[in-house]
Order: sequence, then C-alpha cells, then structure tokens
Amino acid sequence: MHTTAWLFSLPGAIMFAAPARIIFSFSSMEPLLLATNSPAAAANNSRQGRHRGDFIRPMAMSNSLLRNDFDLQEGLTDVQKILHQRQKNAREMMITIDNLKRLCIDHYFKEEIESVMSSTCMDLIHSDDLFDATLAFRLLREAGHDVSANDVSQRFTKDDSCEFKLPLSKDIRGLLSLHDMSHLNIGGEALLYKAKEFSSKHLASAIRYLEPSLAEYVRQSLDHPYHLSLMQYKARHHLTYLQSLPIRDTAVEKLAVTEFQLNKLMHQKEIQEIKRWWMDLGLVQEIPIVRDQVLKWYMWSMTTLQGYSFSRYRVEITKIIALIYVVDDIFDLVGTLEELSHFTEAVKVWNTAAADSLPSYMRSCYKALYTITNEIADMAKQEHGLNPVNHLRKAWVVLFDAFMVEAKWLTMDQDVTKVLKH
Repeated sequence: MHTTAWLFSLPGAIMFAAPARIIFSFSSMEPLLLATNSPAAAANNSRQGRHRGDFIRPMAMSNSLLRNDFDLQEGLTDVQKILHQRQKNAREMMITIDNLKRLCIDHYFKEEIESVMSSTCMDLIHSDDLFDATLAFRLLREAGHDVSANDVSQRFTKDDSCEFKLPLSKDIRGLLSLHDMSHLNIGGEALLYKAKEFSSKHLASAIRYLEPSLAEYVRQSLDHPYHLSLMQYKARHHLTYLQSLPIRDTAVEKLAVTEFQLNKLMHQKEIQEIKRWWMDLGLVQEIPIVRDQVLKWYMWSMTTLQGYSFSRYRVEITKIIALIYVVDDIFDLVGTLEELSHFTEAVKVWNTAAADSLPSYMRSCYKALYTITNEIADMAKQEHGLNPVNHLRKAWVVLFDAFMVEAKWLTMDQDVTKVLKH
C-alpha cells in the first residue's frame, strides 16, 4: 500500500485553517544548527536495497542572505504601489500578477489581486493577441472562474477546426503562455490537447535559435511544466529568468529573494525539530533495519502544505509518515506472522496495556504511534473544537489490516515457492 496515500483516506480528516497573512521580522529567526552525517552513521546507511541516512546537509548561512537593510513591510508596500500603478494597463497588471504567483509571493497580495482579477482578465480574454488571451484565461481558471477554452482559442485556429494557425509558431511568448494554458485541461477539452501538442512542438524546435536565457526558460517550461511542478522549485528558475530581462521589477525580485530565504529558514527549522523527535524516539536504534529518511518524509508534507501558518501541521504529518514507514518495515522485514497479528489486535483495542504482551520493539512503536495520534487529535480539538481520535484510530486499523493481508500473502508465496522448489 502506498504509504503517503493513506493520509488522504482518513475518515473525517482534519480540516486545516486557511493560511493567515503573517509578517516576519528577521530578528525573530533563531540560529540553526544542522546535523551532519558521521562515519559511523554512514556505515549503517544501507538496508536490502533501500538507502538510509540523515539526508540533512549543512548549509552555510550568513547575514548577507537575509539582508538587514531590507525591510519586509517596506518591500510589501513597494509591490503594492506597483500593483496600484498598473491597474490602468491590463496587460502589465496581468503580467505582474502572474510573476507574483510564479514567485510564490502572491499570498501577500490576495486582496489586491482579487479586486482587479475579473475586470483585468475579462478585458483581455477576447484579445486577438495569443499571449494576452491565453494568460487571461489561465489566471481566471486558476482563480476558479468558469471560462471556456473554446471561446479563447477559436480566434487562433483554422476555421472551426482545432488546428492552430502556423504563423503563431513564431510567437515564442504566446507559445509559452499557450503551453501553460494547455495544462489546465479539465477533461475532454480537445482544443487544449491540440494546444499542448502545437506549443510543445514549436517551442522545442525554436530553442536552438533563442538567446541563452530565454532558451533555458523554454527548456525548463517543457521539461517541468508550471502546473505539474513544485511551485517553490519553479520560483527559483522564474526569478533567474526575470533577472536576465532588460526591464526588471527590482521590488518584486527583492521580495521574492527574501521570501525564499524565510522559507528556507523555516523549513530547516522544521527539519531540525523532526530530526530531534526522530532521534529521541529511538526506534532507529532499537530496530536498525527500519528506514531512516527524515528529509524524504518531510518533503511530502512540505510540498502539500505550504505557507508559514501550516508549519505545525507539516511537522506533525511528517511524524505520521515516519511511523507509517516504520510499521511497513516491521511488517515486511521484522515481525513474525503471529507477532504481527497481535500487533494489529493491539491497535484495534487502542490501549497501551494491550501492547504489554508484544515484543519490545513493537511496544516502542505502538507507544510512539499512540502518543503522536493522540497529540494530533488534541491539537485538532483545541483549534477546531472536535476530537478526531476515533477517526484516526480507525484509519490506523485500516492500514494495519491491509499490511496484515499483505504479510499473509507474502507468507503464502514463500510457502508455495518452497513447495515448487522441492
């Protein structure tokens, strides 16, 4: 069973609050001490084809990375002024909004963006310019507006067919926007399938003739489409491209760089907290064969829950993911069928006393599982007024039952294999 997919199957899953608008001061950031891999730890970094290890690499941090002369509130005000100045120019306004979204700093300006989105984009969605029309369509659909791809693209296709006009193949900026738009297909939109095919073909053939920075941007767009990639990963590439342009929005760029550094510090701090919890838990010492992949586990929650207000959720969900992997390894590599059966029954009882008859390593795992689940339930009750512990417990039971079925299959398969060999 896919370990992280289980998280979406939680009955009565916890509803997370929308991220708040938070302003950070640099003085509030704590210094970071990152763990390094020791030779002894490196010697234990293998396990039947699965890699283990700390994965956390020390990163040199200096004051220059978070410039003390950059005032975040002042930076936000500067970008707000830009948005206000460009309200009279629909194209410039759309481009600015798109850049804010691609740089992952649009959350600071939700009110400003929402106030102009409909009027600005609606002015250009019927434009005869490929770039304007496709960008307007994409921004509207991303914002949840009901817009038809046919209404946008029919001006750029031959007659009533879905074939795009060949002269459009020379409009690189328009092709890039068309390519982005094509990935917002909600199913059955034949024109968007054609848009993807047309834009991909002509962008790929044009790369060799473009100047280096634009060629790299096109290559990145084809290899890692905007809507199919991690937003923070794409933000760095988009910033690099913006910095190569002759006309630049330095206020936007400075804010994007600061946001990146704040996010980096926040994620490093969260990884440290998870690493301390993992080492204090002691399961990797008690059961050396289990996977030790803190960063891998954290990556899932980091990419699905973004923003400062979700920091505590990222940490807690990573703990759950870690325990799912531990349980998976116990079922696959450590426990006997009888021990696993008792382990599963103890989870169904959901009482620490039920684990008394289990082997020591299973008791430790059960205690960790029981503790973290109740902690998350208590957190949900404090924040939302409802205690989901019964739903969480049932979700663990479903997972354990599934692992138990798999363990029986493996045992049966081994028995059949032995018979066939004899």
